[in-house]
Amino acid sequence: MAENVPITMKNIAEALGVSVATVSRALKDSPRISADLREKIKQYAGEHNYFPNILAENLRNSRTRPTKIIGVIVPQYEHFYFSSVLHGIDQEAMSRGYMIMVGESLDEFEREDQLCKRFFENKVCGVIVSQAKNTMSYDHFQSLIAHGLPLVFYDRICTGINCDRVVVDDYQGAFNAVSHLIDTGCRRIAFYGSPMTMEISKNRYNGYRDALLRVGLKPEERFFRICDNRTDAESITPEVLSQDEVPDAFFAVNDDTAIGILYTAKRMGFRVPQDISVCGFTNGQRAVACDPMLTTVEQRGVRVGEEAANILISKIEGEIPRDKVEKRVVRTRLIIRGTTR
Repeated sequence: MAENVPITMKNIAEALGVSVATVSRALKDSPRISADLREKIKQYAGEHNYFPNILAENLRNSRTRPTKIIGVIVPQYEHFYFSSVLHGIDQEAMSRGYMIMVGESLDEFEREDQLCKRFFENKVCGVIVSQAKNTMSYDHFQSLIAHGLPLVFYDRICTGINCDRVVVDDYQGAFNAVSHLIDTGCRRIAFYGSPMTMEISKNRYNGYRDALLRVGLKPEERFFRICDNRTDAESITPEVLSQDEVPDAFFAVNDDTAIGILYTAKRMGFRVPQDISVCGFTNGQRAVACDPMLTTVEQRGVRVGEEAANILISKIEGEIPRDKVEKRVVRTRLIIRGTTR
């Protein structure tokens, strides 16, 4: 078995040449199994970090109705995309007889770590999470897995763990958006993204880059900024638009950033989209509340949430084997509105 990967009773049985039933009985101190074999099985289990999956066993065997609660971590409640994902999770969970317990990490590793501990203490059946921006250590996630809790990532996945996940096609969504900007005559296209330690930012940047390279254009460092919120966009954009040669388009990692660019450009006297085109990524409610309305990539957060909850509950109830890693991709689509030509 790979290091840090929790083993199952099946793994123990195969290693020691006994049946899964024998392993189960030995771990429960059944007198039907000899003392020597019980000790051998327990020793092997302890040395290989085996933890009994008590929650799943309760769901299968309890005569009383078990507590069916799912833990959910969102980076920010106020972000339209995360709230729509949460709606999708809740809808799917309710339809299958589960409730959700929700915590907000505020994009802080320490809060995320504490939420994982609280969920475990409150005996949730599994956890759905979009990791915080500054999460670099994954022990809190590994601990949940080692204790038999199914874990599903959405949007911001943990690349350090081979785990169930649901993402949108970030690369293709960005590629299509930037291709649209190019097709409408833009050639100097700026990119505003999240920290490049995050997989979604890498994928969206790669889509942006490849769309440029496809037509013989090159990404330019002077048009690249780490910026993923409206406040920073309004602070950074004046400097970008004060260069000798200004961008004729911006592609932003989310709608709030794009809207910050839009209003800053207008305040500085640029016409949108005649002088500068702007494209975002989310398609939240603010995309149709700005002037002009925002061209953006639709993320379909509700669908992402439904898929994440479906995987988790199917793992809990044994419909999907625990050792099978589910990786699902939700398609995006480009919504063209007034901020592009």
